[in-house]
Amino acid sequence: MAPYLDTVKSFATVTITDAGVDTLEFLDASQGLVGLFDLLGSAAFSVVQSDLKGNIAKVRARYDAAPSESATLEKLVENEKGEKKRTATEGLMWLLRGLSFTCKALQAAQANKTEELSAAFTKSYEGTLKKFHNFVVKGIFTVAMKACPYRADFYAKLAADPDGGPSAPQEKLDEELNRWLAALDSIVKRMEEFYEKGGHGKGF
Repeated sequence: MAPYLDTVKSFATVTITDAGVDTLEFLDASQGLVGLFDLLGSAAFSVVQSDLKGNIAKVRARYDAAPSESATLEKLVENEKGEKKRTATEGLMWLLRGLSFTCKALQAAQANKTEELSAAFTKSYEGTLKKFHNFVVKGIFTVAMKACPYRADFYAKLAADPDGGPSAPQEKLDEELNRWLAALDSIVKRMEEFYEKGGHGKGF
């Protein structure tokens, strides 16, 4: 085995063409991000994980039902437009919000090497997901933020080889993580603009 980021699909390798963001590659990379929460090692984050997994499943189900109409995220949303429920469109919208929350938290942690994860995740939550959540969900997330592991422990797990091989050097880890997060940020922004422009988030 290898350090975690070497074992999952990177957002930096997701194919983006004029037709849009490749659906299956995006879902694979999103699944890899879900696994990051295992490294955070707190049961409090299970609510975040299950939310991400549930929304990945909704988008994947739509792809499986209509693959030729769902090759890219944009095509998938456009082709579901005339339908009554638009389950995948709503699922993707929430998935993007969850990815944005995680991305911004880790980017903040990367930018400020002295900041603990609980502070980075709390600030990110306030700037992304919080406005969409009711009182109960806000409470659950507040508990999860406080349960973040120490920064040093998380980064050690991210660098570690589960099979006992040498850990990735900090420099390599930073380079890989920054590339991964920059690509994710770019995809999220692209899709947010697509939703905004097409009014795809209306009605949810």
